[in-house]
Amino acid sequence: MNPTPPPISSPAPVGAPPARVLLADDHALVRQGVRLILDGEPDLTVVAEAGDGAEAVELARAHEIDLAVLDIAMPRMTGLQAARELSRRMPNLHILILTMYDNEQYFFEALRAGASGYVLKSVADRDLVEACRAAVRDEPFVYPGAERALVRSYLERLHRGDGLPERAVTEREEEILKLVAEGHTSKEIGELLFISAKTVERHRANLLHKLGMKDRLELTRYAIRAGLIEP
Repeated sequence: MNPTPPPISSPAPVGAPPARVLLADDHALVRQGVRLILDGEPDLTVVAEAGDGAEAVELARAHEIDLAVLDIAMPRMTGLQAARELSRRMPNLHILILTMYDNEQYFFEALRAGASGYVLKSVADRDLVEACRAAVRDEPFVYPGAERALVRSYLERLHRGDGLPERAVTEREEEILKLVAEGHTSKEIGELLFISAKTVERHRANLLHKLGMKDRLELTRYAIRAGLIEP
């Protein structure tokens, strides 16, 4: 027997201005499709598009936006990294993560990063509008079908005496790991993150030691598995 689908939320009251949305995804076709979905609603309008997380942060500061919809895997800065940065700089901004990864770890990371919702690309045509409206109302959104799995996983952890999943690396290490895997030099990474090349090298050495790895190739494979870059 199929579960009852969640109720469809109503648009904002008549006369209210539409919520201004920033859309960030490194695939132009995905942005185009998502924009068509959102711009087709009277209470939502896309006012800016970004091709990576760093550009998303810049555009969010340049435009008056109410909601940022961020893909997870993007160049330079992931959606999770961008969400953390936006949460620090613009604490009143609502954030949604849009992803192809049906992954519990990413879900918890998204919540930690300040996102109020997590939407799968495979069902964006069904769930995205509802998720956007929930986010603008400052309500959480969990994609249908995830609740049971998340609760079961949480209860299993409690039974084992475990806590929530821990981060393998720090936020700064994650930023450097991603850029190393993308092929940037220490000098380039330092310029992007406003730190010295020597500091980048120190973080890189710590990453290799912490993860038990030998070289850039192994770091790149780890970054792919962690969803920081696409294969």
